[in-house]
Amino acid sequence: MKLSQIKEVLKTVEAVNFELPNGNFVPEYFHVTEVGLITKNFIDCGGTVRKETVVNFQLWDANDYEHRLKPQKLVHIIELSEKVLGIEDHEIEVEYQDTTIGKYDLDFNGKNFVLLNKQTACLAQDQCGIPSDKSKVKLSQLNGESTNSCAPGSGCC
Repeated sequence: MKLSQIKEVLKTVEAVNFELPNGNFVPEYFHVTEVGLITKNFIDCGGTVRKETVVNFQLWDANDYEHRLKPQKLVHIIELSEKVLGIEDHEIEVEYQDTTIGKYDLDFNGKNFVLLNKQTACLAQDQCGIPSDKSKVKLSQLNGESTNSCAPGSGCC
């Protein structure tokens, strides 16, 4: 989900709820402690220099049981961050601490924001020696055209 998309969604919802990948929810009294811009400059295993930029939201459960972040307040925080930090319309990455700090992609299911598990991947698969997916072949196709096939009643066994 991009920054422009969350701002549009926030105009239509009454509450800001974040659902974790396991179906549980971030407690409704969470705080957004950071909205920032993260740029990652790196080289992949194939030697290609890459740059990724995301908007980072950090959620924090402060046990502040009376706190409820309203959609318009989050829009205000986002707009202030855009203005002060020069944030553009990038994908959003959410940080939330459960047993450790997790990083999640963000989606919306029509009612709640959904935190999606991020996945690692090789960005240079053609250069780092990882074999491509093997094609599946039926055993019956291996000797299908051969005269040495062992079919029932052929006398091969």
